[in-house]
Amino acid sequence: MHDISHLFFDLDHTLWDFKLNSRETLSELFHELRLQEHGVRDVEAFIETYEEVNDEKWAAYRAGTIDKETLRKTRFSSTLKRFEVEHPEMSQHMEVEYIKRSPHKTRLFPGTLEVLGQLQEKYEMHIITNGFSEVQDIKMSKSGLKPFFKSVISSEMVGVNKPDPKIFLHALDSANAKRNRSVMIGDNLEADIRGARRVGMHQVFFNPEGQSHADKISAEIHSMPQLLELF
Repeated sequence: MHDISHLFFDLDHTLWDFKLNSRETLSELFHELRLQEHGVRDVEAFIETYEEVNDEKWAAYRAGTIDKETLRKTRFSSTLKRFEVEHPEMSQHMEVEYIKRSPHKTRLFPGTLEVLGQLQEKYEMHIITNGFSEVQDIKMSKSGLKPFFKSVISSEMVGVNKPDPKIFLHALDSANAKRNRSVMIGDNLEADIRGARRVGMHQVFFNPEGQSHADKISAEIHSMPQLLELF
């Protein structure tokens, strides 16, 4: 990767530690609502089940088979159903509280702010996210990410989700960036890496958990500080 001018980052699971922030919020809800008394075995089982359900819902959302409202309306009710708990009011309350609290959590992957500070001196940086606009803005503001990025392109703004080429092309056009001088950095092989590759962008796969794969990628890192070895 030579003569790079623009860096495009995914947000959740790449800069903002979605898993830790989400688990902290879910643990709060489990204990406050005394879910064990309603039949949910324990907090670990609740979190694990929610994550499975949420991943399924997000995969359906990225594929365009469900919309934002359906994702939010059903993920907690579907989680509770797996424990044979039917409680629509509680499910709705959990969704409202989760959306209210989670974006205010501030855990980032180690070294993120320091790395962005150094990269900002040499590159123009942007966000491309499938996350919902109103919560992504809160996440970036509360965690200190916002000052580093010139623009935030969301799937809601463009009308399509990554890996659709349209969102990458929109981001490139908005930034006045050339494909061969731009890099997409993200944790999702399909949404971030293959999506960027299809439009001719370079790609850096952020793979902190060492996921095995056979993809041909411009570069792969396992921690944020490793970006400084590339750029």
